Amino acid sequence: MNHRIFGSVFVAALFATLSLSQQLSPGSLAQPAVAPSGETQSPPPGESKRILGIIPNYRTSPSSLNYEPLTSGQKFKIASEDAFDRGTLALAGLFGGLGQLTNGNRAFGQGAAGFGRYWGAAYGDLLIGDYMTEGVFPTLLRQDPRYFRRGIGSKSSRLAYAMGQIFWTHRDSGGTQFNYSEVVGNSVAVAISNAYYVDNRTATDAVSKLGMQLAVDMAANVLKEFWPDMERKFSRKGLRK
Repeated sequence: MNHRIFGSVFVAALFATLSLSQQLSPGSLAQPAVAPSGETQSPPPGESKRILGIIPNYRTSPSSLNYEPLTSGQKFKIASEDAFDRGTLALAGLFGGLGQLTNGNRAFGQGAAGFGRYWGAAYGDLLIGDYMTEGVFPTLLRQDPRYFRRGIGSKSSRLAYAMGQIFWTHRDSGGTQFNYSEVVGNSVAVAISNAYYVDNRTATDAVSKLGMQLAVDMAANVLKEFWPDMERKFSRKGLRK
């Protein structure tokens, strides 16, 4: 998969989100709800499990108030929900198609067989990344893989908060620390991807892929933070029609 294309799709979505969020007044930002204990691993009832109808939204929590840690089983459940969601399969098809269009990995070839290789590699990226950053390393390092939405405050403070959760996360025991699960997990995923990206195996390529993946996850956090506001705005527009 062409990682520049992969990142550009999410960056475009990020700017679309920020553009729409600028139209929201401070009064329209709802106080974050407190999720019941043991049920915070999935979006609350009524909240879309997919952002923009395609991006999986299972590991978003509406608040960090009354924090309860996840069990190892719950962490792997989140990873599985993200990895095997139909939206993930569709995203892999999109990224695979864009990679083939730009001939990002010549060894994959063209035609139907080439698309299958591009799709398989793109899906491998998503699946491995999900399990490493949401299941394996959060369990080993006792960190929480969820994104805890802030939901209140100025748009700039919420933006900074969403971006910061890539590097700062909750410990199972309470408090926060550097998000080793995100950084180390994605680093391992990039290393594993060298097994099937035969055209891009240099250290420079690896660093570029890691940086792009962190940027993509950061953009996804911003979407998760502002998506409920966007949904409410769209709902109000629909009611006025």
